[in-house]
Amino acid sequence: MPTPTARPMPTARRRLGTALLALGTAGALLLTGCSASGDGTSSSQDRGKADSRPDDGFPAPAPEGTGTGEQRGEQPDDESRDIAPSPDYLSTFALDVDTASYGYTRRTLGDGSLPDPATVRPEEFVNSFRQDYERPDGDGFSVTVDGARTSDENWSLVRVGLATRAAEGDSKRPPAALTFVIDVSGSMSEPGRLDLAQDALRTMTNRLRDDDSVAIVTFSDEAETVLPMTRLDDHRGEIRDAVDSLEPTDSTNLAAGVETGYETAVEGLRKGATNRVVLLSDALANTGATDAETILERISGERREHGITLFGVGVGSDYGDSLMEQLADEGDGHTTYVSTEEEAEKVFCEELPRHVDLTARDAKAQVSFDPATVEEFRLIGYDNRQVADEDFRDDRVDGGEVGPGHTVTALYVVRTEEGTEGGHLATATVRWLDPDTRTPHEEAVGLEASALHPDLWSASPYGLQVAAVAAYFADALRQEDSRWTDLPARPTLRQLGYHADDLARDREDKDLYGLAEAIETADGMLN
Repeated sequence: MPTPTARPMPTARRRLGTALLALGTAGALLLTGCSASGDGTSSSQDRGKADSRPDDGFPAPAPEGTGTGEQRGEQPDDESRDIAPSPDYLSTFALDVDTASYGYTRRTLGDGSLPDPATVRPEEFVNSFRQDYERPDGDGFSVTVDGARTSDENWSLVRVGLATRAAEGDSKRPPAALTFVIDVSGSMSEPGRLDLAQDALRTMTNRLRDDDSVAIVTFSDEAETVLPMTRLDDHRGEIRDAVDSLEPTDSTNLAAGVETGYETAVEGLRKGATNRVVLLSDALANTGATDAETILERISGERREHGITLFGVGVGSDYGDSLMEQLADEGDGHTTYVSTEEEAEKVFCEELPRHVDLTARDAKAQVSFDPATVEEFRLIGYDNRQVADEDFRDDRVDGGEVGPGHTVTALYVVRTEEGTEGGHLATATVRWLDPDTRTPHEEAVGLEASALHPDLWSASPYGLQVAAVAAYFADALRQEDSRWTDLPARPTLRQLGYHADDLARDREDKDLYGLAEAIETADGMLN
């Protein structure tokens, strides 16, 4: 599996509508698939398959099972770009419901520091705020596509929204078999780390159903199974005792913890239940294997044979954000970050049940922009979730796992051809596998240029404005890093704070008040 570290690309603007002749030349190269360059990253010429696109500029239906079998996380080389020119008018990425980047940023700002730009992932800021998309009746996704024009001439913000069915009551979900892998290294002694986890686990133990099961594995310099898979019915006291016994000790052998955690999960595997490994750590690995690829390779058999996914919960002011994100991404799971008792209780008692059940496996999205209408575009974030365009329908290629009650939002800045008010703008398609049968499904929705709202801040939907504030905020926090170019029409931080405060007052939304406060804090540090 390729290294999923994001490598944002320098801007190189080219016109979409005038370069279609390049497809013929690119086709000869693309027939060979998406080859790897010498440093293990994909060439910028490898994206898309020219021979699969009809003359109208939209991808033709592809046969099942085509593609090269490469995994997500493949990154274009340094000659690539963050504003996509022709003939690359397709954008393909694996779905992501992670939120850790935003949570860790708020913690860092609250501690009086600016976050490292490398830890700022805009899609995780955006997906930290729930949207009111229409939801499907069954498994799979509904697709919403809308957008609004910005203050920058010919630039618009386009939102692609995906939603799964609403989460059912706790009594209707399948039973859970959860293996908690808990970091008890010395660094976890800091207040707000192990103690926070213990409080949340005690509360969760009280709320889980009798037919749910829990196992506990701890790790420091070595790993130990403290509690084998145990049903809750008459054993809640035993589980609470195991939680109370946890104490921080030595160094951090995270690899041993994950490996033992998966062994314990397999030993306690329950048919008919949803089996998950939940890793709780500051991810500051310093003993044994310390890179995600090596750690996950050790448990690849268990993951593939039994479909046990990894849910990462990050804690601590000093936090190994990159390692935790890579582990969750490549472990077919999700990651979040907690720093307060309220956040921890929400994650373990509200969000974790949503991560227990799955409604879609290997979910990917592909957005096709019309070269007659769109001059250039840029996907905001998802830097290390990109998938080669020709692998969209290759079901061997890894996507994202999504459960009930989730929404996923992707934002694009799009520059339309001058004077373009009508015409087709884009079509968004989501593809996923049924979690039980692995049967592929697709859903698609288009957007006309005439349907763009005339002004982002005064005439667009509430949810689009919330997503815009979150995305622009993340972009502002990355401005000191020359690897990224500023988004067109980005307001100042002060203006973003005003927008966030107005939106929060409109709905009396405490999460948006928290966003406004974080923006104000960052503004004071940067200006």
